[in-house]
Amino acid sequence: MIGDVLTSSILFEVLRQQYINAQLDFLINEHTYSVVENNPFIDNFILFNKKEESSKIALFNLAKLIKTHQYDVVIDVYSKFSSNLISALSGAKTKISKYKWYTSFIYTNTLKEGKTPKTIAGLAIENRLQLLEPILEKQPPIIQPKIYLTEQEIEDSKQFLLSHKINLSAPLFMISVLGSGKNKTYPLDYMAKIIDAIVKETQVQILFNYIPNQEPEAKDVYNLCKPETQKHIYFNVFGKNLRSFLAITKHCDALIGNEGGAVNMAKALNISTFTIFSPWILKEAWNMFEDGKMHVSIHLKDVNPNIYFNKPLKNMKKEADKLYKMFLPELIIPKLKAFLKNK
Repeated sequence: MIGDVLTSSILFEVLRQQYINAQLDFLINEHTYSVVENNPFIDNFILFNKKEESSKIALFNLAKLIKTHQYDVVIDVYSKFSSNLISALSGAKTKISKYKWYTSFIYTNTLKEGKTPKTIAGLAIENRLQLLEPILEKQPPIIQPKIYLTEQEIEDSKQFLLSHKINLSAPLFMISVLGSGKNKTYPLDYMAKIIDAIVKETQVQILFNYIPNQEPEAKDVYNLCKPETQKHIYFNVFGKNLRSFLAITKHCDALIGNEGGAVNMAKALNISTFTIFSPWILKEAWNMFEDGKMHVSIHLKDVNPNIYFNKPLKNMKKEADKLYKMFLPELIIPKLKAFLKNK
């Protein structure tokens, strides 16, 4: 959801360019607020919390509250049950969403998502921008998501890193060691081999991206690394919350690891990325702004396309474990080494 919210925030920058005096509000899940905090193009945030998520009464009350705002336009990017209901009850004259045959009656405008990217931005960007077509006079420009840190946040994170003996004059890499779930997490023993290869190639300082309740799994990766690699890992240096992670990442030279929110956030901070995609995720949707230099990614389909012959990706989610086992570090390391030469 963090990646979805961050990517959707580009709509506000486009809208502000053409509707200078409009009130632009963003309804988001409460825990994603940190990635859009301080966004200068958004006037108000409406936070969707666990109460609305678990109670239909609370959801209905939120929908009634939103109706009192008397919005002229509602754009439903996610199009799930809760946003369908809120859109239906909003009272907005114009309601826009992606096309689903079973919900299209709710909206005044629905648009079919593209399947093949037309630009370097990728499908996640392109499909969101097309939602603005019914209300824009001209084609929306391609815009990259941005995260807005304060100078104080950047300075505090700098002092935090210095206090832990991080040399900010030397290369510093963030490793996204864990995905958002098991079926989006590169096998831990394989990830350790990837980190070994990074250190052997570059001798860089390494940080791990994890939250406190993920420490056992992150520690497993650390323990699986070679002793000489472990000397380069500052395991106990990590962000205690999302904003601190963002501020720390701002000082890194690259983020490497599992596809997901961390990669999207690094790109929004203008940090170079190397992304390992889950075997069942559509790479074309989320390899945003990949240029082969600053942003590089790899998918099992890139190195073993025969596995996917006549098989829809979404049907392979159940086979994630088996497919990951086939995605050997040896298949990734050559492309990773080429990426590292530019760092």
